[in-house]
Amino acid sequence: MDISALIPAFGGLAWTIFFFVVALSIIVAIHEYGHYIVGRWSGIHADVFSIGFGPVLYSRVDKRGTRWQIAALPFGGYVKFAGDADAASGKDTEAMAEAAEDPERLRKTMHGAPLWARAATVAAGPAFNFALSIIVFAIVGYSNGVVRDPLTVGELRPLPAQVQELREGDVVLAINGVPVPSVEDAAYGDLMNDLPGEPILDYTIIRDGSEMIVQGPYLRPALISAVSPQSAALAADLAPGDVIVGIDGAPIFAFGQLVVAVEGSDGRSLNLSVWRDGDVTDKVLTPKRVDEPQPDGGFATQWRIGVASGNAFEAATESPGIGAAISGGVAQTWRIINGSISGLGHMITGSISTCNLSGPIGIAQVSGTMASQGAQSFIWFIAVLSTAVGLLNLFPIPALDGGHLVFYAYEAVTGRPPSDRALRVLMGAGLALVLSLMVFALANDLFCP
Repeated sequence: MDISALIPAFGGLAWTIFFFVVALSIIVAIHEYGHYIVGRWSGIHADVFSIGFGPVLYSRVDKRGTRWQIAALPFGGYVKFAGDADAASGKDTEAMAEAAEDPERLRKTMHGAPLWARAATVAAGPAFNFALSIIVFAIVGYSNGVVRDPLTVGELRPLPAQVQELREGDVVLAINGVPVPSVEDAAYGDLMNDLPGEPILDYTIIRDGSEMIVQGPYLRPALISAVSPQSAALAADLAPGDVIVGIDGAPIFAFGQLVVAVEGSDGRSLNLSVWRDGDVTDKVLTPKRVDEPQPDGGFATQWRIGVASGNAFEAATESPGIGAAISGGVAQTWRIINGSISGLGHMITGSISTCNLSGPIGIAQVSGTMASQGAQSFIWFIAVLSTAVGLLNLFPIPALDGGHLVFYAYEAVTGRPPSDRALRVLMGAGLALVLSLMVFALANDLFCP
């Protein structure tokens, strides 16, 4: 890959870096605050709370003696507790020897605190990342609402010239004689399979208390509702609201027709006719191979261009209960965790490409793309990335939170911590492994298609 292709015009590059730093700083701040606040509650003193590494740009010391600082390299952060030698919580043997002379002072150090306090402090970082994700997903779900039952027409989407007799507020009972199931019914998801492949359909509706039949467009036209980052569609400058009206000179009207053409392309470039705001332009794009998670936990490799479909109208929504919103947030966070673990396992076994692992350049590009699609998309991305960061930190690798928890588990079982020499060796090995993974992910950003 030509590295220069990764660098857009300066303005785009500057915004990409800016939003990447914003997203990462929020996630790091939440993670480190989890360590800090639970450590404080557990009686462990924090010497330094830092966002970023390197030269300090700003700092202040609070009344508890903790120095809060912002450093020049905004690609991480740390909390240095009393008794720590470094940001990775290695033991400062000299400081610990001095603290050992005063039991009260020793209790306030990370390495002199009870096992439960140390374990809770370390686990709090990932836990706060997961909590951030759950809260964001719950708020977004609550604000977006759930589809009203029975299906009700909300905002009508702009489409190419065709028959459109539906109105906002119409309650849809049937489409071309096919009854519309309850939105909570499993059969609702199969509705598209039962509809005829025709550009104009008959909708049986209730309007102002009267049942009638009106005509409207195919329920799921070739309308783009969202564009994925780092996708063929994004590279071709497709955008939400675009409607694909032709492929290689053949007219289409349904999203399913687009899917068939892309999946059958075998990677061949496609010539698309795209309707946008009343004008039709031609665009050329080349589908990419994508490894997609399946309901059974496996992955399937398909040709994709990176767009999501949308119905001919927005379905009217209603607010869910707070409990339902939180439950949805937990479920979404778990899906990300489960999918990430499954994906990692399939990469290790060679079932899917290791190119699915993104590094800092890839994450930065996604940050900029999601920010360009609106505040909600960017906030949603922060929640997804927060889950990933929390999960990564739980991996049992020395130098990460999961590695420390393994050391504490060893101490709980044997009644004594690993020796200082063993800890130094393991921490060095863990740091080397983390750096190797970072280099590997960066290589993916530069050289994977």
